[in-house]
Amino acid sequence: QVQLVESGGGLVQAGGSLRLSCAASGRTFSMDAMGWFRQAPGKERELVAAISWGGRTTYYADSVKGRFTISRDNAKNTVYLQMNSLNPEDTAVYYCAADRMATTQVMRSRTSHDYWGQGTQVTVSS
Repeated sequence: QVQLVESGGGLVQAGGSLRLSCAASGRTFSMDAMGWFRQAPGKERELVAAISWGGRTTYYADSVKGRFTISRDNAKNTVYLQMNSLNPEDTAVYYCAADRMATTQVMRSRTSHDYWGQGTQVTVSS
């Protein structure tokens, strides 16, 4: 059974940091694009960061550029999202996703994705 399991969410004060992890199991994701999405109450789910299978290509939404860093460890089948300088607008449920044999460009263009995690809540207090 293929699973993506996120962890690392929580409550943090504005200006603080969190590191999210997404552990994949059930198959190898080393050839897949991986991404982090978020959905705030009343808003659509948005892609905040994506990374290519080898880690050479990354994408960041303008709202998180310079503050968030996506990385991956294919040996551990895990992708990370380091979030710094958090502000209340970053409050959302964060989801990990994977697209089989895809590039970050493909992931950005898709409206549906092959695998999803269950999400982890990130709350930033002011």
